[in-house]
Amino acid sequence: MKKVLIIAYYWPPAGGPGVQRWLKFVKYLPDYNIEPIVYVPENAEYPIIDEDLIKDVSPNIKIIKQPIKEPYKIASLFSKNKTKTISSGIIKEAKKQTFVDKLLLYIRGNFFIPDARVGWVKPSVAFLAKYIKKHPVDVIITTGPPHSMHLIGMELRKKFAVQWIADFRDPWTSIGYHKELKLTAKSAQKHKDLEHDVLNSADVVLTTSYTTKAEFEAITSKPIHVITNGYDVEPLAKPSLDKKFTISHIGSLLSKRNPRILWKALKEILKENESFKNDFQLQLIGKVSTEIIDTIKEFRLDEYVSLIGYVSHTQALQYQRSSQLLLLIEIDSYETIGIIPGKLFEYMAAERPILALGPEGSDVAKILKETNTGTYFSYDDLEEVKNSILDSYAKYQTGTLQSNGIGLQYFSRKKLTEKLADVINI
Repeated sequence: MKKVLIIAYYWPPAGGPGVQRWLKFVKYLPDYNIEPIVYVPENAEYPIIDEDLIKDVSPNIKIIKQPIKEPYKIASLFSKNKTKTISSGIIKEAKKQTFVDKLLLYIRGNFFIPDARVGWVKPSVAFLAKYIKKHPVDVIITTGPPHSMHLIGMELRKKFAVQWIADFRDPWTSIGYHKELKLTAKSAQKHKDLEHDVLNSADVVLTTSYTTKAEFEAITSKPIHVITNGYDVEPLAKPSLDKKFTISHIGSLLSKRNPRILWKALKEILKENESFKNDFQLQLIGKVSTEIIDTIKEFRLDEYVSLIGYVSHTQALQYQRSSQLLLLIEIDSYETIGIIPGKLFEYMAAERPILALGPEGSDVAKILKETNTGTYFSYDDLEEVKNSILDSYAKYQTGTLQSNGIGLQYFSRKKLTEKLADVINI
C-alpha cells in the first residue's frame, strides 16, 4: 500500500468549499490501496467553522498536527470584523474601502507572500523532514490555496527523492482577487517567481479546470492533470420542494459577484407578473457582501429576500434539494473563466435546475451544457435571463420544473478519487 502525505491548511472543523476536496479524497483513497497521512495546523483561525464535517473524518486516518502562528490574530487588533471578512475572501470595492481596509490589504499582499500562512512553512519543513526520515512516504501532495502549502512541498522535494504532486484548487497569480491586494511591483514579481518555481519543481500538477491547466502549460512542461471538484452521495432524506418559487444561492456572494441584469430582470418580472410577486422568494445562504445587499435594496428586491447566512454543509445540501431553482454567480472577468465552484457539482447532484451567470467562454458553461443541468448567461443577456426565469416559473406552476442531468456519475467523489489514484500510481 502506497503511503501519501497530504499537506493542507483547511481541514475540519473548517467549513466552506476549500476543505471538502481533500476531505473526500482522503475518505476514498484507502479503497484504492493508498494510505493517506494528513498534515494540518492544530490551531488554525478558520473564517468559517462547520462541526458537521468532522463526522466525515475516518478514525482510521492518521492525522498529524502542528501549531501555526496566524497573523490574522494580530491584524484583528485593528478590526476583528474586517480581518475575518478579508480572511474569508470578501474584499470591498476600492471606492468603498476605508483606510483600515486598504492598510490590511496592503499588509496582507506585501508582507505575507504568497499568503498569510507563509510563517508556517519553515517549522513545517523542519517537522516533516524529521517525520519522513522515521516514517518514509511514497508521495507528497500539497493543496492550495493557501499556496504556502506548496512551498512546504517544494522544500521537502529538495530533501527527499519522493514524488511531489501540487494540487491547485484555484489559480495563483491569475485569480481575480490577486489584483486587489495592493501589491507593489516587487511583490507582484515575487508571486510570479514563486508560482514559476512551484510549477517547475513539482513532479505532477493538478488543477480543477481546463482553463487553469492551459495557463499553467505556458509556465511549465511538467505533466498537468485536471481533476475537478465533485459531489458525494450523501445519506440524506430527500426534502419536499419549497412551496414558494425559491431561487437560492448557496455560498459566499463576493462584492463583484453582483449581476445587475439579474436584479433588473427580477424587478421587471415582479412589476409585470402579479402571480410571480406572490410566489417568488430569493434565498441567499452564506456570507453576503454589503455591496450585494445594497444593490438588492436599490432594485427594491429586499422584501423578497431571505438572508439566511452561513449554515452547515448538511443544511446547505438540504437547501439545494428543496429549492426550485439554484443560482450560480461568478465574477464577470476573463480571469474567472477557469473558476469552477465546488458547489456546482453539488447543485447538479441536487437534481434542481441551475441558473448561472458569469463570463463568456467559461468552463462552468461547458459543464452545464454537457450535463444538461442548467442554463448559463453572460452579464449582458438581460432579456435571455428574464425569459429563462419566466420559463422556469411557468414549469414551477405546472409542477414540471426539474433537472434531467446526464453523465453526472463522472463527477462523483468516488470516481474522481479513482482518477487521483491513477495519477498517484503513475
